[in-house]
Amino acid sequence: MCLHQPADTYRKNLADELTPRRIVEELDKYIVGQQAAKRAVAIALRNRWRRQQITDEMRQEVLPKNIIMIGPTGVGKTEIARRLAALVSAPFIKVEASRYTEVGYHGRDVETMVRDLMSCAVNMVAGEMGELVRSQAERNAEERLLDSLYERPAPAPDDEAEERRGRARERLRKLLRSGELDEQTVEIEVTERPLVVQSMVAGGDEMGIDMQGLLEQMIPARTEVRRMNVAEARRALIQQETEKLIDREALYRTALQRTEESGIIFIDEIDKIAGRESGHGPDVSREGVQRDLLPIVEGTTVATRYGVVRSDHILFIAAGAFNVAKPSDLIPELQGRFPIRVELADLTRDDFRRILVEPRNALTMQYKSLLATEEVELEFTEDAIDRIAEIAEQINKRAESIGARRLQTVMERLLEDVSFDAPELGTTLLRVDAAYVDEKLKELVKDEDLTRYIL
Repeated sequence: MCLHQPADTYRKNLADELTPRRIVEELDKYIVGQQAAKRAVAIALRNRWRRQQITDEMRQEVLPKNIIMIGPTGVGKTEIARRLAALVSAPFIKVEASRYTEVGYHGRDVETMVRDLMSCAVNMVAGEMGELVRSQAERNAEERLLDSLYERPAPAPDDEAEERRGRARERLRKLLRSGELDEQTVEIEVTERPLVVQSMVAGGDEMGIDMQGLLEQMIPARTEVRRMNVAEARRALIQQETEKLIDREALYRTALQRTEESGIIFIDEIDKIAGRESGHGPDVSREGVQRDLLPIVEGTTVATRYGVVRSDHILFIAAGAFNVAKPSDLIPELQGRFPIRVELADLTRDDFRRILVEPRNALTMQYKSLLATEEVELEFTEDAIDRIAEIAEQINKRAESIGARRLQTVMERLLEDVSFDAPELGTTLLRVDAAYVDEKLKELVKDEDLTRYIL
């Protein structure tokens, strides 16, 4: 029996509750500050839900309001987009705009971003469908394991003998479920699908031909008997049975709809392709890449191995520092496809302090959890947090600013010794205060040249 999740179950379960205010509150759990950017993406996400509530005729006319985020590196541009996609289980990919200037025919591969988004959606939906059929897959795998452990003999001559065999099989089932047979070796049939390297079939998607799928069908799957312990065999059989139970057509249909209606493509470093033709040097490709991006952003059809994807309602979020170029340096047609622009502020000492302690995935909590595995308990005092934030701000001002990523380099240097020695320390408490921070980092912070190389 094949089961699959109805197309919009995830949206009905989540989007009804995700008002713009609630979306901002969820983003606040992981990202400090940048309220203007959070509000912009929250409204864009809510408008997607609103579009689903209107009539079919008007629904086709409502296009997503694409966003350009302007701000220095390390201030949360990518994280905002990534957390937003996770809120609603939307397919999400991040691409670098500058990579499309590196190919010989400038921008000819821009459609790969839509194909990658579709592949992301297929993997996402496959995981959801796999969870729905997991119970049945586990039962089927258990029966196959029992068949391997207890081979079916010839038909029993009478009902009593058949009943004895049934009882023996049930006793074996109990041992299997209790884990007592996990180390016993069994032989199972494993089917391996042919592995077709993507580079071997390059160009097929552009022609609307699923070359990879065709080659996989032409090369027969190989079935072989392998010996492994019961625990490994159970995992392998569950995976096989899950694949059998998933309706591939329903999987691709659901993934296609989710890609078209809810997909998010984050285009980073779009400022690197901003600029008009200069007639020589690397700048020649910039306007060409923009013009190749234009039809993808404004809406076109892209052939993928899973079906034809329309990009009309995919949400595009672009980001860039725009230190040299300006958003107005983009070609007018592309500017018009990104009607919303938000500026993200550079991080201050107070922002660094909040980043260290407030988010659910705060750096201090991460290091506490890591060292707790070695029975080393970390304790950060308030003055230590203040001092770390101050040092991060100083180094960002002195060297090139890398935003919140500076905290990671500072924390790694600060805790380098204890991370190295932790296995030999045994159960211990390490109290990190301002004096400890100064002891580990003061000399480095004083030496500007050394700071540039180490921090």
